[in-house]
Amino acid sequence: MYGTRLVTAVAAVFAAIAVLFAIFGFVANLGFFAVAALFGAVAYFMWYHASGRFARRLYRGVEDRAAPGDGGRGARADRGGFGAGPREDWEPPRDEGARGRARAAGGQQTAAGRRQRRGARAGGQRRRQRAAAAAQRSGPTAAEAYDTLGLDRGADEDAVKAAYREKVKEVHPDSPDGDEEEFKEVQSAYERLTD
Repeated sequence: MYGTRLVTAVAAVFAAIAVLFAIFGFVANLGFFAVAALFGAVAYFMWYHASGRFARRLYRGVEDRAAPGDGGRGARADRGGFGAGPREDWEPPRDEGARGRARAAGGQQTAAGRRQRRGARAGGQRRRQRAAAAAQRSGPTAAEAYDTLGLDRGADEDAVKAAYREKVKEVHPDSPDGDEEEFKEVQSAYERLTD
């Protein structure tokens, strides 16, 4: 939210109101100074947030506490204390105002660019659909599924469920004689026959 013109404009309005109440404090009543101080504080904090200084200070504080060997809370990171701290590839947030200024300098999006991005999204969706269809086809055939479960072809759904339950007990990876690959094959066979 920092860096936006709206927050900066609202902060300016609050600052103007603070100045106005300060003038009333000089002219009419000293009680207006308290109201002016409140509006001034609100204006300052909004400007502080909108300028991005609040976020930079916050992230700097987090990094300082999490830095190993600083003698503070970060020293616990060497011992494996609570929390992971920032990752090495972490980057603080970028200035959103700079992105908006760069976009304004670069001009508006072209219609061709929008069409190209839409086409790329649609192409990605088509690729995902084809991959999902291929994954469904890559399972065992019905004959292989019946053989995996040890059933005769054309067995009814109750027989398939019963055979699946028995076979899973034998090949489950948590059982003593279990095997993960066989377990996956049994699951694929069951899914093929129950679809």
